[in-house]
Amino acid sequence: MSDGNRRDFLKGTAWMLSAAAAGCVNNRPFGEYPSVANFTVPPMTKVRIGFVGVGERGTWAVKRISNIPGTETAALCDLRPQQIPPLIEYLNKKKSPGTLHTYAGKDDSWKGLCDDAAVDIVYLCTPADLHARMAVYAMNAGKHVMVEVPAAKTLDDCWAIVEASERNRVHCMMLENCVYGENELLAWNLCHQGLLGTLTHAEGGYIHLLTWRHLENHFRNRHHQKPGTVVHTYGNSYPTHALGPICTYMDMNRGDRMEKVVSMSSLSAGHREFARHFYKPDDWQNNIEWRTGDMNTSIIRTALGRTIMMQIDMSTPRPYSRINLIQGTKGCFYDYPLRITYSDEPGGQKGHEWFDKKKLENVRKLHMHPLYKDAGEIAKKIGGHGGMDFMMDLRWVFCLQNGLPLDMDVYDLASWSSIVPCSADSDRRGGEVVELPDFTRGAWKTAKPISIGSIDITKMGLENAHR
Repeated sequence: MSDGNRRDFLKGTAWMLSAAAAGCVNNRPFGEYPSVANFTVPPMTKVRIGFVGVGERGTWAVKRISNIPGTETAALCDLRPQQIPPLIEYLNKKKSPGTLHTYAGKDDSWKGLCDDAAVDIVYLCTPADLHARMAVYAMNAGKHVMVEVPAAKTLDDCWAIVEASERNRVHCMMLENCVYGENELLAWNLCHQGLLGTLTHAEGGYIHLLTWRHLENHFRNRHHQKPGTVVHTYGNSYPTHALGPICTYMDMNRGDRMEKVVSMSSLSAGHREFARHFYKPDDWQNNIEWRTGDMNTSIIRTALGRTIMMQIDMSTPRPYSRINLIQGTKGCFYDYPLRITYSDEPGGQKGHEWFDKKKLENVRKLHMHPLYKDAGEIAKKIGGHGGMDFMMDLRWVFCLQNGLPLDMDVYDLASWSSIVPCSADSDRRGGEVVELPDFTRGAWKTAKPISIGSIDITKMGLENAHR
């Protein structure tokens, strides 16, 4: 082969080498267990829950869910035994029914809760690195699982969770509370009523200044306090608060799926400058080597050709935002602050301006999601990020009590979580395109869209739950 032909050959095959290098995708064929798309179980008259990790978010989860009739706190578990008695006292004062088995003090105490015959649902509020192992164990014990975000950090863990759900025929749902925000469900309604037209693009983010929290003297930062600590985070490490709502707008995994991602990060400066300003040179906060970019931007392309732009920045000053934009051929929904425009004409000139304050309020009231019309007042009184946490718990309990598919399934859990390792793979490789796994293994083409509906307050006996 001549030098010229060799150069042409290498140019022509460069894309293959690049594709082989960016090998995040690891699709797997179906085994002996069928898909759990649109999966249901027989109605549960009593929903018996075991909570693992009740030190912080778990505490509020126990208290919220104790307000939902038909639920029972069957068991509590935490590595630190002192976290449990205050919750038992709270439940006893509230006269909330429950067997209240307790598991504490050992690294594997949670296994006892998962094996407890009094538990139907394992609710995981533990650190993210533990989510996948605990979820798989619980499902292998025959339990349905509700798990905090992100549910997994590696593709192997995503697949292990999917396969455990399929094998054991149990639900596994990621507790993505932002899907149930009032504005997010308003956007969901506008999309599914067709008012925005054909959906083409979305943007989401997690813009949340948390530098102070990453460097405070708190148990969550104990790993940062080791000499010579290097923090090197590629890609988007916390995507689901923004991505979850967007995927429900677009019916992802139900007629479309995320296929590819590209990701790049900025330089790292925020943590280092913060530490220099607020701490002494010898403090541990000034002995961390930060290699994580302050801002990461990732772009996802779907099978239907739609795009999703994702950003994360927890290091530099800016008012909190999840961005929350959904674009269609007839209109646009844009949050932080809330803005809406749409018309009957695709690409019409009316789209040059957002609705004025009066029309915006009329649209908000007219198209408020039924869940907020029916239970919004109760949710806001009980609380949890403005009520969205309670709405989330209320919906999955209602679905289980009525034998309905959950609003988010294990394929959503896996595909949304997969952005963590796959965006990191792309970022690490300088922004190369990375293929995303199809956790549904083709079932997305025929799966029915989920209709996020309301709940029957009277049927659930919820009228006085907030009192």
